[in-house]
Amino acid sequence: MGMRRRSFLVGAAGAAATPLVTGAAPAVAAPSGTAASPHHRVLPGADVMAAENWADLAGQKVGVITNPTGITTALTSIVDQMHASGSVDVVAVFGPEHGFRGTGQAGDGEGDHVDPRTGIMVYDAYGADATKFRELYRKSGVETVVFDIQDVGARFYTYIWTMYEAMAGAVGSDIRFVVFDRPNPVGGHVRGPMLVDGFQSGVGKQPILQQHGMTVGELARFFNGELLPEQADGQVGQLDVVQVRGWRRSMLFADTGLPWTLPSPNMPTADTALLYPGTCLFEATNLSEGRGTTRPFELIGAPYLDHRWAHALEELDLPGVRFREAYFVPTFSKHAGEVCAGVQVHIVDPQRVEAIEVATHMIVTAATLYDEFDWRAGDDPHGRWIDLLTGSDRFRTMLAAGASAEDIVAAWHDEQAAFDRQRRPYLLYRG
Repeated sequence: MGMRRRSFLVGAAGAAATPLVTGAAPAVAAPSGTAASPHHRVLPGADVMAAENWADLAGQKVGVITNPTGITTALTSIVDQMHASGSVDVVAVFGPEHGFRGTGQAGDGEGDHVDPRTGIMVYDAYGADATKFRELYRKSGVETVVFDIQDVGARFYTYIWTMYEAMAGAVGSDIRFVVFDRPNPVGGHVRGPMLVDGFQSGVGKQPILQQHGMTVGELARFFNGELLPEQADGQVGQLDVVQVRGWRRSMLFADTGLPWTLPSPNMPTADTALLYPGTCLFEATNLSEGRGTTRPFELIGAPYLDHRWAHALEELDLPGVRFREAYFVPTFSKHAGEVCAGVQVHIVDPQRVEAIEVATHMIVTAATLYDEFDWRAGDDPHGRWIDLLTGSDRFRTMLAAGASAEDIVAAWHDEQAAFDRQRRPYLLYRG
C-alpha cells in the first residue's frame, strides 16, 4: 500500500523486536476543540494522530476496533472525528464486549448494525476468534485496522484478547494493524501469577501475568513477537504503535490528567481499575463482587458475613488500603435484592496498592472466618472459575490446604520475575 512511516509510529514486526523510532518525536499540537489539553500531562495516541488530522491513515480503507473509551481529549469518539474530518475512509467498526457505543452489559455486545450517527457498518466482534476476524476483514474490505480501547491492566479484561484475535486474523494478509496507545491505568509493573497451559479461556487466552504491566501497544508488540508466531503460525506483517506522549511506567491514571471514561459498565472510576486485578477474583466466590452497586469491585460482601471480616482485615494493616464495614443490596447479579454484609475497600495510598495481594488476604480471611465461604455456585461447582481467573489450580488448592495469604503470594514470585524479563524487549516507556 506504500504507506508513509511517520515519526510518531513505532514498528514492531520482528520476533525479537526492540523499540524502533524513526526520527525524533515532533511537538504535538492540541487537536481542535481540546480546550483542556494544556492541563493534560499525557496525550494518548489518538490525540497524536488527531493533531496530524489522521494523515497517516489517508488513502486506506480503515476498520476501527473501539468503544466509548476511544476518544481524544476533546471527549469525542475517534470514529466520529475521523468520519467528520473527511480525511479517513472508515468502512467498518468492530465492537468488543459491551459494544462500540457501550450499551451492552457484561457478557453482551450490541449486534451487527449501522451506526445511526455516522452511517458506518458496525460488526459485533465480541467473542470473535481469528477466523471470524478474517471473515469480517474480507466482508468489510478493510486495508488497515485501528485498535483504540482503554485497558485496565488485568489479564482477564477481555479487550486485550479481542486485540489478540484481531491481530491473529491479520496474520498472513496485507492488512496493517495500528494501535493508538493509551496509559495503563494501574501502572507499568507486573504482579501476580502466570496463566499456564490447560487454563486458557475467554478471560485468558495466552500466557501472560495476571497484572501484566503493559500498555495495549506494548502488549501488541509482545503478542506479535512472542505468541503469534507459535499460536497463529506467523506475525502481523505491519504493526505500528502510536505512542502515548508523557507517560511513564510509575504513573497511575490519576497522574495523567486525563478524563476517566468507563471502559465497561462496572468500571466506573480509576480506583475501581486499581483494585480490579485483585478483587475481580471475588467473581469466582459466593460473595458479591459489588456488581449491581455503584462501587463494583470495591464493595465486597455476602448475606452470611458480619462485622468480623472488616475488623480482621483492618488488623492486617495492608499497604495502601483501608477496610470499612459496609452493608449493601445488589440490584442485579449475585445476591440481588439481599442485604450483604462486608467491606468497602478504600484506597488511601494509590502507589502502595497491591491489588492481587489485597484480594488474596481478603479471600483467605473470609475462608478462615466463615464456614459458608465457597466458590461460585451453579455453573462453577468445583472452583473452575477461580482457576481460570488466576491461571492455574494453584490458588484454589493452596487455599484448600490451609496456606496463608503470604505463602500463596510467594508462590508466584519466580514466574513474576521471569515474565518481567520476557516482556522487556517490547516495552516502549521508561520508569
